[in-house]
Amino acid sequence: MNNSLKTVWLFLSSFGIMFAFLSWMQEAGVLSDAGGWWKGGLAFAAGILLYFLIPKRMEE
Repeated sequence: MNNSLKTVWLFLSSFGIMFAFLSWMQEAGVLSDAGGWWKGGLAFAAGILLYFLIPKRMEE
């Protein structure tokens, strides 16, 4: 049970980091200011990549 909570926490952290990064890029004018769900979807996909690149490797 503890390991699954850690996995959820690490994934949510990765998603949050990527969402904050994309928000920063949007404020800087690099990304479009268009509304919608695209930033959340992109943060989800990038969060999965970040999760497998960094926290998942730390468990080994």
